[in-house]
Amino acid sequence: MNKEKRYNILSLFLKHNPNPNTELIFTSDFELLLSVMLSARSTDLMVNKITKVLFSVANTPESILLLGLEELKSYIKHVGLYHTKALNIIRTSFLIVTKYQGYIPKNRNDLESFPGVGRKTANIILNILFKKKTIAVDTHVFRVSNRTNFASGKNVKEVEKKLNRVVPAVFKSKIHFWFVLHGRYICTARKVKCNICLIDKFCEFKEKK
Repeated sequence: MNKEKRYNILSLFLKHNPNPNTELIFTSDFELLLSVMLSARSTDLMVNKITKVLFSVANTPESILLLGLEELKSYIKHVGLYHTKALNIIRTSFLIVTKYQGYIPKNRNDLESFPGVGRKTANIILNILFKKKTIAVDTHVFRVSNRTNFASGKNVKEVEKKLNRVVPAVFKSKIHFWFVLHGRYICTARKVKCNICLIDKFCEFKEKK
């Protein structure tokens, strides 16, 4: 895909959704971190349903530690890999309390030192909380980038690297959310909705419906 097409796509997204954001519901930095950790292999809808109850009981690292591992599991048991996620949340909460005085660190290395926090999660946190121009590549961003030929790559690292190279700085903080929403509701894994696609004119998907 050429530079002009990419710019036209980004301009259309900007026009129709100038302030995109996550669909996860949170009221604090810690709540967002936990929500993103829970969202792997789960839907935002399910995560929001779970955290609505969980956060009414425990929404700080201290209160999560007081809740304990087994009780935490009972609240998050409907998300995938909940045993592992519960353990990671407990360990991360402990580190936040003991090493970071209850605050979420502002740099990638510290964030990725938390159990269960990889590059994608760190990119989301850096983008939303600290206004960094990071581009998190999840399954939706990966699919939209490749299917449209906006930024093709064999894996998420390749796609992220290419997106960072071809996306103008002014769009970098927004593109993750645009592509997530587009992939979730229009450019879906199955039954792609090309007939109502905002960027259909510029998309290079060879099997348009």
